[in-house]
Amino acid sequence: MDPRTEAVSKVTVPSILERKLRGEKIACLTAYDYPTARLVDEAGLDVVLVGDSLGEVVLGYESTLPVTIDDMLHHLRAVRRAVKRALLVADLPFGAYHVSAEQAVEASLRYVKEGGAEAVKLEGGRKRSAIIRALVAAEIPVMGHIGLTPQSVHAFGGYRVQGRTPDSAAELVADAREVEEAGAFAIVLEGIPRELASSITRRLRIPTIGIGAGPDCDGQIIVFHDLVGFGFGTAPKFVRQYARVTDVVREALTGYRGDVLAGRYPEDRESYHWPASTRELFERVGA
Repeated sequence: MDPRTEAVSKVTVPSILERKLRGEKIACLTAYDYPTARLVDEAGLDVVLVGDSLGEVVLGYESTLPVTIDDMLHHLRAVRRAVKRALLVADLPFGAYHVSAEQAVEASLRYVKEGGAEAVKLEGGRKRSAIIRALVAAEIPVMGHIGLTPQSVHAFGGYRVQGRTPDSAAELVADAREVEEAGAFAIVLEGIPRELASSITRRLRIPTIGIGAGPDCDGQIIVFHDLVGFGFGTAPKFVRQYARVTDVVREALTGYRGDVLAGRYPEDRESYHWPASTRELFERVGA
């Protein structure tokens, strides 16, 4: 059965909050284009995130920092056309909310009106509380994101696990509480020790969504390309690859090239033919 035809026909912000109360896990995944988003949605994922990670896995940047609002909207609109059941969330990219709350609201309104987003995600803890409050006041649901926040790569000095010391762990607990109090409906915990993620999850009323934060979060999210093994380089420690799409595609491309060069593609069965009447006419006129 197509999961999109089940009793819960549409995942919403309230239904995500209810999952926390019922102790039910939340399955989330990224998507950046129509065919991927359609497969993800039909598989029954609860949340589809159009992440600024598209900068790395789709656009070829070395980080998420160059991604623009227009980049995000282009991919968001494609994903929106595919997603019917899941809650559709989109990342605010670096620079889209760092100047003022008004800037964040303006960008988020575009996401909702032009891209069909149902919620936005932004990185940062207590320092983002005023922005979260402004977005919630504008009736735009917000997903928070603390821990290893990729947009802070330069400040962190690289992609480093956060919250390893008592002081930094306490800072992240305070960040999580403030994000909740500001009105976020969920919060991503990225790149933090399992014990800290478990502690934060127990303290919050809103769901925690883990990525590299252990199994005790209320839900999990991962980058689609990491999950299916469609990319280059070494995957992070927390990634479980359920397929190796890169190998399949590489084999297909090599096979295609070889068949073309050897004259094996296309074969007669892969070619179109005239109907008998056209062939006879063509022969009669001596063409």
